[in-house]
Amino acid sequence: MTRNGKARTALVIGGGIAGPVAAMALRRAGIEAAVYEAYDSTADGVGGGMTIAPNGQDALDAIGAGHIVRTIGTPVTAMGLRSWTGKHLARFAPPSRLPVQRFVWRADLYRALYDETARRSVPLHHGKRLTRTTDDGSAVTAHFADGTQASADILIGADGIRSTTRSLIDPAAPEPHYAGLVCFGARMHHSGMASTEGVMYMCFGKRAFFGYQIFDDSSAVWFVNLPRSSPMTVAEAQVIGAEEWMRTLLSAFADDRTPALEMIGRTDVDQLLITGPMENMPRVATWTRGRTALIGDAAHAASSSSGQGASIAAESAVELARCLRDLPYDQAFATYERLRRPRVERIIKLGARTNSNKTAGPVGRVLRDLAMPVAMKLINPEKTAWQFDHHINWDARATPGA
Repeated sequence: MTRNGKARTALVIGGGIAGPVAAMALRRAGIEAAVYEAYDSTADGVGGGMTIAPNGQDALDAIGAGHIVRTIGTPVTAMGLRSWTGKHLARFAPPSRLPVQRFVWRADLYRALYDETARRSVPLHHGKRLTRTTDDGSAVTAHFADGTQASADILIGADGIRSTTRSLIDPAAPEPHYAGLVCFGARMHHSGMASTEGVMYMCFGKRAFFGYQIFDDSSAVWFVNLPRSSPMTVAEAQVIGAEEWMRTLLSAFADDRTPALEMIGRTDVDQLLITGPMENMPRVATWTRGRTALIGDAAHAASSSSGQGASIAAESAVELARCLRDLPYDQAFATYERLRRPRVERIIKLGARTNSNKTAGPVGRVLRDLAMPVAMKLINPEKTAWQFDHHINWDARATPGA
């Protein structure tokens, strides 16, 4: 720690998406950072897909990493909404002055970030499951389940929606809430279907929600949010097995006049991704304590329905690093939270609203399908642009009064 209280070293807990971005951002801010991941092995081949919004790309550009998404991502020029009858409900996109959204497979993004982190000589340690932290007044020490420990000026918790760091900061912190949906998806290498020409379609089915995009080479992605009243863990969902779930999904879309049946029917059972329950994170009241702070899903988990989870995680990682570059760590933490909390909570609220549309009953479906086209015509696209048109000026000095 320097005499002015600025951090020189950092421990980053969590090696998923937010952790490596945070470590790279901290390095760019002149802070030596190392990543500590709980799992023994890498997460290659794990997870479904996601979109990286223009704001997420902008955040990565601030640390010289935006090329990663542009290299591995496929453009998503617009989102199209349809009813279970095939009726067009709405179509929307970020303003044309912004970069297009990019669809990426989580496994591809993970590997690209992992490789970029290694290229920048950021240490990434596996098999380091955090159990507790101690603060002796001059440094924070992370204690791991394997009996080892590591110390630094500050510790950043990027360990996801079930964050251990969050519970250590505040034992009374809330747990994730089940959103009433179980999620599935698949990657089709050869769908045999025509390209959707950059549009990702969201179909509010009669019994379940179906999203899909068919790319120019006829490869495709589809995903399902299946309403289920009783909570279920990923492990419990996987025990049921892919074959049984495929039968359930085909039955759920039997009456829908969308591509759901055709795409699910053309998917090999072994390609089904059982990603488990969709969860919402209640407001996390405490993001920082002492020398420890939270970023990403550990602090502000947005529903996948928002399309913003990875993007706002990248924003927070970069913004925190900028604050730590310019301010003593305690002021930096306070400034970071003041800058980030209003924005992320507004995005989380929007995602929760979308989830409620996905679980609508028979009457709710009719009202939604009648109201949505009218409502979308009345919306000025620029009024919703705030989500995407968010720029972090890396070169600007962070100040406590920001």
